[in-house]
Formats: sequence, C-alpha cells, structure tokens
Amino acid sequence: MEQQVTMRDVAAVAGVSVSTVSRALKGSGRMAEGTRRRILEAADRLDFHPNALAQSFATGRSLTVGILTHKAAGTFATPVITGIMQTLSQHDIAVVVYDDQSNPASRPENLRRLRARHVDGVIVVGDGTDHSFHSVAHALQVPVVYAFAVSEDPRDQMLLPDDRAAGVLAAEHLLAMGRTRIAHVTANASSRAVRERTEGFVGRLEEHGLELAAPVQHGDWTRAWGTAAGELLDPATIDAVFCGNDFIALGLVPSLVRRGIRVPDDVAVIGYDNWAKFGLLDTFLTTIDPQLDLLGQRAAGRLVEAATGEPRAGVETTEVTLVPGVSSGALADRDERFYPI
Repeated sequence: MEQQVTMRDVAAVAGVSVSTVSRALKGSGRMAEGTRRRILEAADRLDFHPNALAQSFATGRSLTVGILTHKAAGTFATPVITGIMQTLSQHDIAVVVYDDQSNPASRPENLRRLRARHVDGVIVVGDGTDHSFHSVAHALQVPVVYAFAVSEDPRDQMLLPDDRAAGVLAAEHLLAMGRTRIAHVTANASSRAVRERTEGFVGRLEEHGLELAAPVQHGDWTRAWGTAAGELLDPATIDAVFCGNDFIALGLVPSLVRRGIRVPDDVAVIGYDNWAKFGLLDTFLTTIDPQLDLLGQRAAGRLVEAATGEPRAGVETTEVTLVPGVSSGALADRDERFYPI
C-alpha cells in the first residue's frame, strides 16, 4: 500500500518547518515569496493533498456543502444537482444531500440535520419555479443560494433560467424561418415561467410589427393538453406554434398530423426543455434548452463567492439556448428520427 504524503514530507523537501508549510498552503502569514514558492513546488512535486478532516479542525470549516431539495430524483432537479456537484468537487468541497421527497413536512427535520452537520453553506434546489419556498436563511447561519427554486424572501439569492430570453429566442427562430402567423400554447397563466416566456415571445413579435395569430392558449404542462390544443387551433390562420414545454409540443404535433396538417411544412413547432439531451426524441423537436446543469454550476460558484464575500440578493438569470430540430424546419427530416405519433 502506497504511503500517504504528509505535511512533514513537504517540509523536509522544502527545508522549512511544518508550521511554515501550513501557513504557505493556507495562503496566510508573512514569509519570503521565494520560500512560499519553494513550498508550493515541493507540495506539487510530492502530489501532496491536505487531509480534509485535518483542514476542517484547523480552519473551523467542515468543507461540506448541504443540498436541500424538494425532490432529488425530479426531472429538473437532477441536472441542477449534477452541475452543483461538478463545481464543488473542483473546490475539493464535499456534498451532502437532504431530500424532502415531495413532502414539505420533512423540511424542518432536514434543516436540523444540516445544522448538525455544521455545513459551510446550503443550496436549495427546486424542481420547478411555479411555487415559492419558505426562506430557510433564518434557520441557518451560513450562506444560502436557491437554484431553480424561488424563495418567498426577495433578499435571498436565487438562480433561475432566463425564461424571458427563451421566449425571445423562440420568436426570433420562427421569424428567421419565415413564419408570420404564430400561435402560443402554454400552461396556466399564474405560472412565473409562463408569464416570462410569453412576455419575451410576444414582445419580440411586436418589435417586428406582428401580433399573435390567435389568443394565447392556456392549459397545463401535459401532453394531453397539447393534444387538446392541437384540435382547437385553426390551421388556416397559423403557420407556427411556440409550446410552453416539450410535453405540450409532443401532444400537439400528432394531434395536428392526424388532421392532415404537416409539421413543419404547414405548421412549425417549438418546445422548451430539450428532452433530447436525456436521450429522448432524437433530433425531431426544435426546443429551448434551459441548461439546468449550467445553472447548478453557477449556483455552486455563487455559494463559494458568498462564503468569502458579501452574498448577492434577488434573482439572477442564467443562459438558455435554442436547439434546432426537424419540427421547425431547422433540420432536414431523417428516416431514423423518432416521430411522436
């Protein structure tokens, strides 16, 4: 078994005391720059990695971050958590996850466990942005960041996808494809995401002198609603539809096709979520990717910043991107593609 390199070994190679090595690796204390450089070079040559437990005793920090999630296995929470862990691992910070499992009554106990862990910070991860969470900042004496979750306290730091930009991207894409008679089928108007995407979408159309070809169709986030909406739309008045999410789009497309309406030839369709990223749908559906893994990475970075400086307050939006597919005419049809009939 290979013997672990210790701080004493680094000190011996650098020709200094163990306490000097400790100060150099922490970046603290006064010493000659040449001495500090010699110590760091020795540590690098010996591939020395400080023991995390020893560091926690020395600094008073646990080098652990807690993730508090409403539903860790949720469709949207999973990529956020993955992004968080990727970033924190680069800072040699461990992660513990406490999952409410969709039961709000579990949160007080999970908060108690996080406090008992003496974590250095907490990231609250949601599985959507339609409902706000009670703020937990008062119950914790460490920085807290919300990722794909809305806090009821506007002073909390929240990271959310830029849904307004998503609507703008959808409008610009359809306009670039030559579509001018455009409809919007989405979920309930009380949803924050619905309002933001609709405002961005309609606003960009208006900048080009266009109005929606039909009133916004509001329902829910399901494929069944997409199917029903496809039966309600008048194909004689539209040549494109922006759907609130991919599920709605995947209900709407076959509904149109069964009526003899060709997609994308007669009506182009765009969704939101980018399920193809998870191995579904191949490249059929043009969609907006909220890049939730990137959002998770950004949230972890903000927590690291908050631990060493003044935490930010309010909502920060993260980038979304358009993924071209067959359904809007952006990609040529392919025989092997999955067609959602």
